[in-house]
Formats: sequence, structure tokens, C-alpha cells
Amino acid sequence: MRIRLCLAVLSLAGGAGLATLTAPTATAAACTDIDVVAVRGTFEPGTLGAIVGDPVYSALQRKLTGKNLSSYKVDYPANLSLTSAAQGNADLVNHVRSQASSCPNQRFVLVGYSQGANVVDNSLGISSEGAVVGSPIVATIPTALEPRVAAVLLFGNPIRALGKSVTGVYQSRTADFCAAGDPVCENGGDDVLAHLGYTADADAAATFAASRV
Repeated sequence: MRIRLCLAVLSLAGGAGLATLTAPTATAAACTDIDVVAVRGTFEPGTLGAIVGDPVYSALQRKLTGKNLSSYKVDYPANLSLTSAAQGNADLVNHVRSQASSCPNQRFVLVGYSQGANVVDNSLGISSEGAVVGSPIVATIPTALEPRVAAVLLFGNPIRALGKSVTGVYQSRTADFCAAGDPVCENGGDDVLAHLGYTADADAAATFAASRV
């Protein structure tokens, strides 16, 4: 019940004030230094995601002044369908593979919020099956491209409620934010509004990413 209420709050917020936020212009397919690949949460409005993607991208632009940045909004439904996260998983991996082939010197920052974090988890080879709006893995970033993933920024990551997290080669490059009481990422959490507060972590996330670029 708490999870459904949290998703309902996010849906209603998307139809209210969040959609009016000024968002940065997103670009894709350019051979920039850093490509920020953002995966929005369930029903989240905004260019890259009003709660996380847009503020994180803006913060990265401020932090990485010596780098050229581009951005990509992962193309997936971001709804409650059983295949939503899997579609995002496939699109994220396809985008990284394509960009890496076209731009040999480009590196990536992966950003995922809520269901979007599931998408990123899967793309790194960590299954989100069984988590809120999770799915089995359908594609993973090739091992040869792993060194080009500079940082992974996750917010309200549903696999944390299962006692899981990003491990292995990506662990030291991952910042995984879970607000106290957020029922999506904290087992037993009871503060549904905590899931909507991750804009406050944008600067800290960008600082973490900048230290690894």
C-alpha cells in the first residue's frame, strides 16, 4: 500500500507543479567529453527528469566547467507495466554501445531515479527483478566499455529494499542515495514524500561524479 501511494503521489506531482520547472536543454549523439545518460522515475516529468535528471545535469554543468557535456534521456515508458524497466534497460545499453562506437573518447555518467535506478542496475548486470517496478536483465554494458563509465548516480534505488546494491567493478564509482523513510529503497520505510525529495542531493551527486571524471 505504501509503495502504491508513493507512486500515486509521484504521478500527481507530475501533473502539478513539477512539470512547470525550467529544465536544461538535453542533447544527444554529440561527441562530447561526457555523455550524461539519465533514466527518469515512474511518471516523472521534465526533460531528463524534473526531480533528479534535470537538477543533476545542471549541477554537472556547473562542476565540470572544463568538459563538454551532452545528455540523453533514456527512451522507455516509465510506467507500471511489467516490461517498462526492461525496455529502458535495452535502450540504455543500445545508446551507450552506439555512442561508444561513434565517439571513442567519450565517457559516461549514468543517472537513475526510482524505476530509472532499476534500469541502470540491470544495465550494470545487477538484476532488479523482484524490486518495485523492477525487471529481469535483458542487456548489459559490454565489459570492454566498462572503463568508460565514469560514475553511476542512483536515487531511491528499489533494489536496496531487497538488501541489494551495486557491487563489483562499478561499486567505487557509484553514489546511491536513499532518503530516510523512503519506502521504495528502504525496507519498512513509511515516508512516501521522502521519495520526492532527491533534488536536494543533486549537488552532492555532481560533486561525486566530478571527482571520478
